[in-house]
This record gives sequence, structure tokens and C-alpha cells, in this order.
Amino acid sequence: MKTWWKESVIYQIYPKSFYDSNGDGIGDLKGIILKLDYLKELGIDIIWLSPVYASPQVDNGYDISDYQAISKEYGTMEDFDCLLKEAHQRGIKVVMDLVVNHTSNQHPWFIESRKSKDNPYRDYYIWKEGKNHQAPNNWESVFSGSSWQYDKQTDMYYLHLYSDKQPDLNWENEDVRNDIYKMMRWWLDKGIDGFRMDVINKLSKVQTFQDVFPQTKKYMRPSKYVSNGPRIHEFLKEMNQKALSHYDVMTVGEITSCTIEQAKQYTGENEHELSMLFQFEHTDVDAGPYGKWTPVPLDLVKLKKILTKWQYGLQEEGWNSLFWDNHDQPRVLSRFGNLDYMQDSAKMLATTLHFLKGTPYIYQGEEIGMTNYPFTSLDEVRDVEVFNAYQDLVKDKKALTHEQMMKGICASSRDNARTPMQWNNENNAGFTTGNPWINVNPNYKTINVHQQLLDPNSIFHYYQKLIQLRHQMPIIVYGTYELLEENHPDLYIYTRTYQDEKLLVINNFSSHEYDYELKEFRYSQLLISNDQCDKIHDILHIKPYGCYALLQKM
Repeated sequence: MKTWWKESVIYQIYPKSFYDSNGDGIGDLKGIILKLDYLKELGIDIIWLSPVYASPQVDNGYDISDYQAISKEYGTMEDFDCLLKEAHQRGIKVVMDLVVNHTSNQHPWFIESRKSKDNPYRDYYIWKEGKNHQAPNNWESVFSGSSWQYDKQTDMYYLHLYSDKQPDLNWENEDVRNDIYKMMRWWLDKGIDGFRMDVINKLSKVQTFQDVFPQTKKYMRPSKYVSNGPRIHEFLKEMNQKALSHYDVMTVGEITSCTIEQAKQYTGENEHELSMLFQFEHTDVDAGPYGKWTPVPLDLVKLKKILTKWQYGLQEEGWNSLFWDNHDQPRVLSRFGNLDYMQDSAKMLATTLHFLKGTPYIYQGEEIGMTNYPFTSLDEVRDVEVFNAYQDLVKDKKALTHEQMMKGICASSRDNARTPMQWNNENNAGFTTGNPWINVNPNYKTINVHQQLLDPNSIFHYYQKLIQLRHQMPIIVYGTYELLEENHPDLYIYTRTYQDEKLLVINNFSSHEYDYELKEFRYSQLLISNDQCDKIHDILHIKPYGCYALLQKM
């Protein structure tokens, strides 16, 4: 079925780092308003705002203390209303982040919940008795250590799958669910265009709360007990029925530990749950012995296999989200590209993604080729995940040296995505007139919006053309996908087919050159490329990090 959100391109804004309008070093809503014309020029259809709700900012806004207020760093509700109005006037839709697996420990619900065992809000959260003066079970937090925090006021433990300042909500409680649906309708009545749903498949937990076995370490990740739980589809169908179905909106669920069959349940058109989902199998492709902190070189055959599995799996039922970067991932240009071929590899990576079937997401700065930050000290780090991992792997387990961990931080930490947007080559990259909350990448002198807007061959203008092609050509949105050369170590080649048209997309993930026989595509039209080839011949000479999208009428 054709829908507006399948045909759209989504731009993720991390408000804290986008643009600071008042010189306090933190991006804000007025700053986003000032840059809407830039986003309109890029051509995107939807902006997704990472959380701007009231928050103590322990996890950069993913710890919410009031779902119906704006964090003072970002402005006021009047500023938000203005942003929504200004975006809509430019034909840009606005999607909010929905964080309802957990709240901040400063949320009024939790403040009440911890007061006493018979408080009306006690069951809004998950409280358990300890075992032998220890946590109720051996579940490990995503941010390392136990998932349980002892609270002496009632001599019990509460569950937190993330920071101990992010207690998990108890979705088994119907009052919790109804309060959340009421809050969602409040935002939807304002006129927002949908939600990106944070770790949405963790709402339903297996209620036995048993230990994870076999126990190979003190704490164990409880994925099988907290992901895709027994009531998750019931909860999402209820959410759809009580809130979402009354509005023309899109939803995208952040779904961890997900199979193809589960994805079809979440996003199938007849399931009435989500429009699409984020799955993260391809973001683990370079994980090493200690996960993201010890990355290994990219194995392209493995990456192709994963992406193709999802392309084939959701070809007829369900819908993919397409992304390289987001606020939780390092910069793809540093990760899978080659900075010696910066322009070409940035354009190649964009081409690979945007011609796949699904809705593409651009993370702020991706469209100008922003790169990872060269961290040299923990003093430059801001992310709670890094500090917890450093404590765990370097100090406690001594599994990694300081130098090894710093290398991992430079390659994989979430802060790589959170350095300020690089607007120009002036002080602080034009992001702020004050002191930025996190350091600006020193390469802003050569990588910035101002310079790229002036250069017709820039990465920005390449993204702009990719977006224009998507808007003009239904084959890019709806065409079926087929992988070619599946075992080639350097080339990612696939076709898209729709009605009487066929696309051939060729991407070189290496500094090697190749000749490729075009066969049925020898008389095709070159739609877009980072190569200056004038005519298509029988043999296509593929340059290092070259990319080519060719259209053939059948």
C-alpha cells in the first residue's frame, strides 16, 4: 500500500547539538526554527526530534521528568508550538521521540512510587524484594552493572534496564498504559505527525523475573526476558486503538533483538501496530570481542548478507527503516568509509542506503560528511554509557587497557554523533557564541554547511539529488530488491524492479578499481554517480569508492 511515510525522507535532529540561538552552549528549539529553511533546501520531508521534554539530562533527555513540558535548556512550549507551525508551513512534518519504557527518577510518578509500598503510584514501576540481601536477580543493565537499584526507604529494589536514574515503568498496570495513551493524544492533538518509539519492544517483561542462565559472569543481559515479551503485541495494538489510529501519523519503533517474523508482526499492514521499525543487526557487524569497544574491520559480505536478509524478509510484508547514523551510532564515514576518499566514500555510502527499499533516515551532519571526534581524554567525554563501560572493562575487569578503551571510544562511542553541527568555519563551527556543551570536531574548518552549499559537487548537493530522485521515481520507493555478486568482498551491487523499469545500483566499498560487465544495462541511463563518466558502455570502470545508479527501461 502506498503511503506518505514510505515516500518520505526523514532527518533526525539531536536538539542539544543542532543550533544554539541564545549562546548558552546548548542547541534549542529556536535554533531549529532558524535552520528550517536549510532543511527545506536539503529537501527532507520529516524531522524527528530526539527528546526535548523536561529532564534532568542524565541520559541526554531519555530520562523524562515531565512528558508534557519542554526542558528549559531547549526553550518553552510556546517555542515548540512555533517550531511545529513553521515546519508545517514549509511542508515539513514533525515526529517526536516517545520514551515510555522508563521515566526519570525525578518524574512525579516515581517520586510518589518510592514513598511507600501502599502508595497509589507504587505499581507504576517494578519493585521487588531482594534475595539474600542482594538484587532480585542477575540481570545486567544496558549501561553495565545490575539492573536493580536498592531503595532503603521501603527496603526494596526497583528495575532499571538503563541508568539507575531511569526506572522502568510497569506496563502490566492498566493505569500506566492509560496515562501514557492520554499523554500521546495530547501531543497528537497539538498536530505532531507521529512518534519514534524508544526501545518500544521492552515494554513487556516476562513476569517470573528469573535469573539468566547459564551464568558466565556476575551480571547477564536479560534480553530474552525483556525484549519482545509475552504481551508486547497486545500493548501495541491497544496503543494503536486508543491513541494512534485516530490520527494520520507514522510510527517507528526501536526494536532490539528482533527476527524477521517478529518484524512482520510489528509492521504488517494488517497488524495495526507500527509503521516501520529500527532493527540493529547491521550496526553490530563490526563488533569485536568486547562489542563496540573493540571493533573489527568491516566484512562487506557479512554486511550485505544482513541488509539483504531484511530487504528480502520485509519485501512483501512490513517496512524497513534505512539508516547508517543516529544519536547512538558512530559516524558512518569514519566507520565504513575512508577519510582519504572522504567525498567519494560519503556519497557511496549515501547511494548504498538511499536506493534500498524502505524509508531513509539522515542524521544531522551526515549530509555534509561529519566524522568521528578524535578523543584523547575522558575529560572530553559526556556519555554515561562510556563512563560505565570504562569502569566495567578497564577498572573492574581489567579486560582492556586505558589506551585500548580510548581507541574504542574514538571508534564507537555515542558522543561521536553528538558533537555540534558544523555550520561554518567560524568560532565553534557557528553552532554557538558561547562554550559548547561538548567539543566541536576540529575538522569544522573544512567540513561545514557554508562551504558545502557553495560547492555544487559537495556531499550536501549529492544528498539533495538523492532526495529529489526518491520524490520523482516510484521505483526507488516501491521496487523489489535483488542482490547480485553476493560474495564479492568489495562491491555491493543490487537491482530494484518496478513495473517496466529496473535499477542497477553499484557501490565500491574499497580503494580497488574494478571493471564490471553491464550486460542488460549497457544502454541504460546514469541517474546519479560520484564518478565523472559521460557515457555508459558495455564495461563500467568502477573507481575507488565509486557509486553508480543506472536506470533501464524494460
